[in-house]
Amino acid sequence: MVGAAERASLLNGARGAEISHFLNAVGWGGADVRPLAGDASTRRYLRVRSGDRDAVLMDAPPRAESAACPPDADEAARRALGYNALARLAGPDLVAFVAVADHLRALGLSAPEVHEADAEHGLAIIEDLGDALFGPTLGAGAGDEAAFYGAAVDALVHLHDAPAPEIMPARGAERRLLSYDHVAMATETELLLDWFFPFVAGREAGADERAEFAALWSPLFDAARGEDVLVLRDYHADNLIWLPERDGPARAGLLDFQDAVSGSPAYDLASLLDDIRRDVDRDVAEALLTKYCAASAARPGFDEEAFRAAYAALAAQRNAKILGIFVRLEKRDGKARYLDYLPRVWTRFTDELRHPALANLKRWTDDHLAAGYDRFGGSP
Repeated sequence: MVGAAERASLLNGARGAEISHFLNAVGWGGADVRPLAGDASTRRYLRVRSGDRDAVLMDAPPRAESAACPPDADEAARRALGYNALARLAGPDLVAFVAVADHLRALGLSAPEVHEADAEHGLAIIEDLGDALFGPTLGAGAGDEAAFYGAAVDALVHLHDAPAPEIMPARGAERRLLSYDHVAMATETELLLDWFFPFVAGREAGADERAEFAALWSPLFDAARGEDVLVLRDYHADNLIWLPERDGPARAGLLDFQDAVSGSPAYDLASLLDDIRRDVDRDVAEALLTKYCAASAARPGFDEEAFRAAYAALAAQRNAKILGIFVRLEKRDGKARYLDYLPRVWTRFTDELRHPALANLKRWTDDHLAAGYDRFGGSP
């Protein structure tokens, strides 16, 4: 039980007053409020309990980030709006979370039920799926890795068997599912140049280096497109909850999917099995990659060789982005703990570059980021 003083500290200031008003309005006034672990975003989560009811309060301040991407915005308009629009991130758009959650639940997947939502103020009461996050649970030796990850792969197969929706209703509103296009993917890889490059090389990347880097990614983005599915975009062990009482794909509880886009089915699988937060046993990962390909073979146009090349390219794209983000979190936001992940991300990134389809990008990295090998290990 949280005491009155601690509750007041969690709900202090003007934002705290908005949260208290929301809780009162939706029948959770006076609820016990406890903090949950934060993440790398501007959102925070509070566990709320009232009588025998448990839920999670999502606090997503609507003005804490730059605007999301309007469906009809061209590249110039997206640049004017800022990073979220360029990368097609939901940012402060709570409606996106509600829309994707409802869509996933309609497919029989275990996204949390949204009980109440106030999009204008960025507040929602959502189902509490518990504490059995894949990463911490497996790290404590309390679960079976193959079973956990098998359920997560089953959830992706189930999701990818359904067509990506063009429009997702959201209880009186709607959101168009945007494409994970070249602009979005390139914007993310440029974070490596903006933040990780100077962190490692001790200087800014030059204009020629930036131009060559961008040119090397472009054909990889083209090749990775293929069929379009709903891409959850942050699908990894710290965003999945083990729900053993449920069946099949529903055993994998899904979190943090408001940035969903349409894109390659390889993206979320690479995010899951090539996770930078924990090492997935390589035999398990390969068995599950093979299982995914076998389960997807009947989908029109599925080609395993092309899929595996896309898997390598998108794993590298994701980790290029993460290398930049983790340095940014330390330099800009004072979250130094993210630097601890850099050796693991660097190892993943450089290992992925060994795929033949990424040979030219590997040569660029070996030439321009050789200091990364000295600092974080590995060899060109």
